Amino acid sequence: MKRLYIILTALATLSLGLKAQQKYDVAAYLYPAYAADDPRLRPFWPQGMGEWETVYNMQQRNPGHYWDRHPLWGYVNEADPAVMEMEIDQAVGHGVNVFIFDWYWFDGRPFMETTLTNGFLKARNRDKMKFYLMWANHNVENYWDTRISKYGSENIIWRGGVDREEFEKVCKRNIEMFFKQPNYYKIDGKPVFMIYEVTTFIEGIGGVDAAVDALKWFRAEVKKAGFPDLELQFTMWDTQFNYSGVDAAKAGSERPRDAFARKLGFNSMSHYQFCHFIWMDDDYQNILDRAYEEWDKLDKEFTIPYYPHVSIGWDNSPRTGDSAVVKDNTPERFEAALRKAKAWLDARPKTHKLITINSWNEWTETSYLQPDDVFGYGYLDAVKKVFVDE
Repeated sequence: MKRLYIILTALATLSLGLKAQQKYDVAAYLYPAYAADDPRLRPFWPQGMGEWETVYNMQQRNPGHYWDRHPLWGYVNEADPAVMEMEIDQAVGHGVNVFIFDWYWFDGRPFMETTLTNGFLKARNRDKMKFYLMWANHNVENYWDTRISKYGSENIIWRGGVDREEFEKVCKRNIEMFFKQPNYYKIDGKPVFMIYEVTTFIEGIGGVDAAVDALKWFRAEVKKAGFPDLELQFTMWDTQFNYSGVDAAKAGSERPRDAFARKLGFNSMSHYQFCHFIWMDDDYQNILDRAYEEWDKLDKEFTIPYYPHVSIGWDNSPRTGDSAVVKDNTPERFEAALRKAKAWLDARPKTHKLITINSWNEWTETSYLQPDDVFGYGYLDAVKKVFVDE
C-alpha cells in the first residue's frame, strides 16, 4: 500500500510538472527604468524613483489631462529582488515565461541595468523564468526628461552606436555575465540576442562590411564560450534594412531585405512596438488587422523566421503631453490578438513557438501588462486565458 502511495504521488508530481510546461514561450519586453538604486537615472528623473516620476506627476505637470493612471502594485522599485520575486510569480502565473530586458550601453558603461542585475538575477525564484537581452542601441535625446522633452531631438545626450573596440567589450561582458546564466533564454541551445536599431549599429561600427565582420566575430566568441551558436535577432521597423551598400539589393534581388539580414547573419526577427510600422492614432482593431497583414508579408519576404508580436497600445502623453492614441484597446481585444498569434504559429509548425508582447511595464507609452486602476488585471488575465487556462 505504501509503495502504491509513493507511485501515485510521483505520478501526480510528474503530472503537475508537465502541466506547468508551456507549449508557447510568451516573452514580454521589460523596460528597466523603474528603479531607485541607479544614480545614472537621476539626471533624467531627479526624485530617485526612475521614470515612475513621469507617471506619478503627470497630473501635476498637465492638470486635468485625460491620462491619469496608477499602478495597483504601487510605484515599486523593480531593482529590489523582493519586488521582482513578486513580479516573476505574477508573470509566470499568468503565462508570461520570458522577460526580454531592454538593455542599454552608453558612454562606455551599462545604463538602467540594475533592474536586471540587482532585481531579477537576485530574485530567489529567478529560475522560474527565462530572460534575454534586447540591445536598445538608440540615441538618447530629450524625451525622458519631461523638463526639456518639448525640445525633442535637438539635443543628443548619448549616441547609441559603438565602434569595434567597444562592441567587443560589450559582447565579451554579455557572454560571461548573462549568456552563461542558467535561465538565459536559448533556442536550440543558442543564446538569443536582439539588436534594436540595426542601422545605428552599422553606422557606429563603420559600415555594412564592418558590421558583417563584427557579428561574425561575436558568433565565434559565443561558440568559443561553449554554446552551439548564437541566435541573432533583430527588431523589425518599417525602415530597418532599407540601407545602401547591400550587394543583393543592388543586384535586384527579389528579397533585398532578406538578403541583407542573411548577409549580416541574423537568424530571426520580431517587432518591439506596433508604432514602428503602423500609425497608432486609430481603433485597436484596425491596427491589429494591419499587424496581421504585416506578419504574413514578413513571413513571405524573409527566409528567416518571424515571431509574431502583439502590442497592447500606445499613448506617449506622460512624456510629451500630446500623442497619437490607440482607441478601444480592451483586454478582450488584446486576448483576441494573442489567439491570432497562437494560431499563426500553429500554422507554421517548424517555427519556434515564441510570441513577443509590448510590454511588461511601458507605463509612459501606455502599453503594459501590469495591473492598473483602469483595467485591473485584465491584460494579464487575457494572457492567462490563452496560454495557461487552455
